[in-house]
Amino acid sequence: MALQISATRPEHPALLLELPWHLPLEEWPEAYLVPLPRGISRHVVRYARAGDEVIAVKELAERPALREYELLRDLDRIGIPAVDPLAVLTGRTDDDGSPLESVLVTRHLRGSQPYRSMFETTMRPATMHRLMDALAVLLVRLHLAGFAWGDCSLSNTLFRRDAGAYAAYLVDAETGDLHPRLSDGQREYDLDLARVNISGELLDLEASGALHPSVDPIEFGTEICARYGRLWEELTRTSVYPAGKYHYIERRIRRLNDLGFDVAEMQIKHSADGDSVTFVPKVVDAGHHQRQLLRLTGLDTEENQARRLLNDLESWMATQDDYAPGDPLAARPEVLAHRWVRDVFRPTVRAVPPELRGAMDAAEIYHELLEHRWYLSEQAQADIGLDTAVADYIAHILPTARESLRPTTAD
Repeated sequence: MALQISATRPEHPALLLELPWHLPLEEWPEAYLVPLPRGISRHVVRYARAGDEVIAVKELAERPALREYELLRDLDRIGIPAVDPLAVLTGRTDDDGSPLESVLVTRHLRGSQPYRSMFETTMRPATMHRLMDALAVLLVRLHLAGFAWGDCSLSNTLFRRDAGAYAAYLVDAETGDLHPRLSDGQREYDLDLARVNISGELLDLEASGALHPSVDPIEFGTEICARYGRLWEELTRTSVYPAGKYHYIERRIRRLNDLGFDVAEMQIKHSADGDSVTFVPKVVDAGHHQRQLLRLTGLDTEENQARRLLNDLESWMATQDDYAPGDPLAARPEVLAHRWVRDVFRPTVRAVPPELRGAMDAAEIYHELLEHRWYLSEQAQADIGLDTAVADYIAHILPTARESLRPTTAD
């Protein structure tokens, strides 16, 4: 049987033909290999260079290789964070004509490392929590898409930090299944497998002396499942909000923030019954919100202020007709952010008389107004809108604040 290459793009076969497919992966010369950290695997896996690409090559039987290739393509189509499948090679033989196993070829995720290797280094507790949260986000996104992993582990997951965001990526889909929808039993079984695998690998690292003493293997695996449960509940409970009641949407965002997650993407669907909202969560590094707000709007603020303003910007963008994440023809976030500054941020700040602002800058004023609107909306159990919040803030909050700053004189 002749060598056959099934590839996602026509340029890949030419690049791949330069590699020594007549040799078992274990015997590939060092000249072809790239020394990168790998997790443990039941199959032989090697990193190699093909043209300008670094690829991961996994040796396995033909049927599971083709199946995993198609599953990874499906996950790519529905936007799930996973490695990019490039090709499957079947019909391999050695120089004597003896058959060799097929191989699955994926693109190496630049800047990534297996979760397992991350725990072989000394990490701050805050970093460990972000790693935990990123893995919980990946599991939730897989299950929302109807994908039962069947083998979540530290070795089968890649970690990458990109522009302050922490993200986990699926590497091995061999045991996975894609369904229209997962039952609670399927999710719980998948989650239990993840807990056992993760705690087991951490115990293995602990036994070898590679795990930081502050990490409890059993507690860590259990806590990932707990984080998953809280995030799943917050994302999947059905809520339809009356049209224009953005106060309730803001409440959902705050609950996600309290759980330690930010909103990577938000979509609002309008219907006769009201507005339904879908969130995609993300995990970010310290200072991320300051950098993101400065890049989008030019506003330089404190971190908590930036997070609050970005939440407001994201909520506003989701109401715009030309906001369509992933659509190359839609308005870019930078364009929408400029419009938000021009049409929302500046007019709102200018509504506060300069003589009442004191030493507060524009970003601080807007943050205060958003907090006041939140407080009044909670009291009214309805969204009161920015105009009402501004009027009440000017009438009742600023005079009191300025009075408290007046120096007192002794009698």
